[in-house]
Amino acid sequence: MKPWTLANTLLDRAASYLADPFLLGIRLYWGWQFFQTGKGKLSDISAPTAFFTELGIPFPQLNAYMAGCTECFGGLLLLFGLFSRVTSVPLIFTMLVAYGTAHLDVVKTILSDADSFVTAPPFLFLLASVIVFIFGAGRLSVDELLRRRKKL
Repeated sequence: MKPWTLANTLLDRAASYLADPFLLGIRLYWGWQFFQTGKGKLSDISAPTAFFTELGIPFPQLNAYMAGCTECFGGLLLLFGLFSRVTSVPLIFTMLVAYGTAHLDVVKTILSDADSFVTAPPFLFLLASVIVFIFGAGRLSVDELLRRRKKL
């Protein structure tokens, strides 16, 4: 075996062992962040309602409750790795709505000022949700326990 082939094989194997701890870290950190953000909205619903009213979002109180519940309960589900891919869809949608309303200016200038887009508050929440959507919860999750139990 050629040295570079052996090195690639070893790197591939080493990287594959990192996937599950990486996904666990993403889920734990960003699940908790989503939970905290949603809980904050729900504990003082008047603040996000006023902000949504200012942005011109229709039915601001209903949408504040919907965003808060999605973030709070979706964050908890992410944290545990339960229904992770399904949960990531409304979280992605919520972050896209945040970009389309509260951060529309950075979306409009994404090609000329990409730094503003990636430093906007929704970006890392969106990225974490997309990662979980694409790769799933990983083997260190309730989803995996349920999958294994179903096989038995």
